Amino acid sequence: MPLTPVNLEFVARDAVKAVQRGDVIIVIDVLRCSSIIITALANGAKGIIPVETIREAWAYREGHPEFLLAGERRGLKPKGFDLGNSPFNFSSETVKGKQIILTTTSGTKAISSAKKGRKLLIGAFLNIKAVAEAALKTAEKEKAGIFIVLSGTMGRFSLEDFLCAGAIIESLSTKKVELSDAALAALLAFQQARDSLSAVIQRGSHAQYLESIGFKEDVHFCSRMNVFRVVPVLEGETMVPLNILRI
Repeated sequence: MPLTPVNLEFVARDAVKAVQRGDVIIVIDVLRCSSIIITALANGAKGIIPVETIREAWAYREGHPEFLLAGERRGLKPKGFDLGNSPFNFSSETVKGKQIILTTTSGTKAISSAKKGRKLLIGAFLNIKAVAEAALKTAEKEKAGIFIVLSGTMGRFSLEDFLCAGAIIESLSTKKVELSDAALAALLAFQQARDSLSAVIQRGSHAQYLESIGFKEDVHFCSRMNVFRVVPVLEGETMVPLNILRI
């Protein structure tokens, strides 16, 4: 069986390359869009509808007043929204059985840029092994490559997303994949940072900003590895669980 190519791009706008190739795409936004999507679905949310703008979110809400409205701008909950962008907002008591409309500064834009791909999965430290297994199984079935998209921070490179990509790449079977130079660099960076991962992530600019506005515990939570086994997948316009996989 031929090796599955694994590629990585540092900013979301380059996802168009993966869409054109028909790759299986993993979108990463560790702080905090990917992490809250995973957490919400793990806690029983029915689905999450990612949209790019606050205006789109309100327009969608008008047609579905029973849906929860969640998101952030500059890390803070927009005025009138039900939920912000902290994983602690998405408890089972709050989200079980609910549909959630979500808009964030970077993560939902990255999802939008990649949504026409063959299959779009969401990855974070919280579901590393599960998303790696799901991506490889899907890529082999579809005879496609795997493409990891880093959402970044307002269009810029993001340390925590890069390290998370490396962690996911490490969980792929090395006998079954062929890494691009960028993918290999992410793998080596993660392996170097692994023993002090949380401390390294805290040195990143976005983590420092979140801590400065009161979300230090969010950074710690989102740095935890393999907490959940749920893999979000985009079906139509909604993120739903692909499957519950045994880690």
